[in-house]
Amino acid sequence: MRVVAVIFLLVAGCLARPDLDEDWESFKARYEKAYESDEVELMRRGVWEENYLFMEEHNAAYAAGLESYSVGENKYNDLQSPEFDRLMKGLHSDEENRSDNPVWAPRNQANPPQADWRPKGFVTPVKDQKQCGSCWAFSATGSLEGQTFNKTKKLVSLSEQNLVDCAAKEGNHGCMGGLMDYAFKYVKDNGGIDTEASYPYTAKTGKQCLFNKTNIGATLVSWRDVKTGSEEDLESAVAQVGPISVGIDAAHKGFQMYKEGVYYSAMCSSKRLDHGVLAVGYGSRMVGSFKQEYWIVKNSWGESWGSKGYIWMAKGLNNMCGIATQASFPIV
Repeated sequence: MRVVAVIFLLVAGCLARPDLDEDWESFKARYEKAYESDEVELMRRGVWEENYLFMEEHNAAYAAGLESYSVGENKYNDLQSPEFDRLMKGLHSDEENRSDNPVWAPRNQANPPQADWRPKGFVTPVKDQKQCGSCWAFSATGSLEGQTFNKTKKLVSLSEQNLVDCAAKEGNHGCMGGLMDYAFKYVKDNGGIDTEASYPYTAKTGKQCLFNKTNIGATLVSWRDVKTGSEEDLESAVAQVGPISVGIDAAHKGFQMYKEGVYYSAMCSSKRLDHGVLAVGYGSRMVGSFKQEYWIVKNSWGESWGSKGYIWMAKGLNNMCGIATQASFPIV
């Protein structure tokens, strides 16, 4: 392994672009990067340059009309895709147990052409899961925050750390991953979930559960799954219910560095899901004479990622990235 590391450092050193020295220093300063040794920094510089080259090539294709979205810098640009996936994802799939849960039936009514729950007070500010595979917890709290607001008209930020530390019995694994339905089961079994303020996030799996019933911020009575694979039913859920927890395939470099536009990837799987996010709306835009539909999705990678923490994902294109494969929401 040491020989491989040395070879990588030598190659990275040979490939370093002096014209990017100022950009590299700006990147480190902007995101307060500090590396433990010159060797580690040289390796990270090499990864960052690979990602920089990808951005140049992708955005040239975007400018030429060959891509539907642009990419840009965020604090994760010194991570290779495999290590980024390992550190920043964490969704577990369980279709067998989902089949036992009630499937939501949409109301027989026309949906509006667009929806966005953010300006209506249903959505808390973008959060940051950091290097912990707790996306499932952030997705679950997001939909529960929305449904609690719908009932109480008070928007309360809920504790992801409560789920990370305490929901193992239901099948979750803290920073090693979990599932939104299992998070809902914990909240039901536990009689509630604490507020973010009372049980703050640490980005680590705690050694003990610190839930305190005097600090409960929300409860739920059950949860519903949206019909697997149906974007039509997911649209109805977003329009008629509110923000919906969804799983997606996010294991692609373009997603890692998404900046703006409508994300589409022919490589995206509708079955191999690895990341939990929150669908907070949908809409469309005209690109020439073509109507391009999209989902408005809240991520949990901080505001430096994407469009201030959000992404528009292609809608109506055969369940791209599996956004309708594993959708669910709580009943409060």
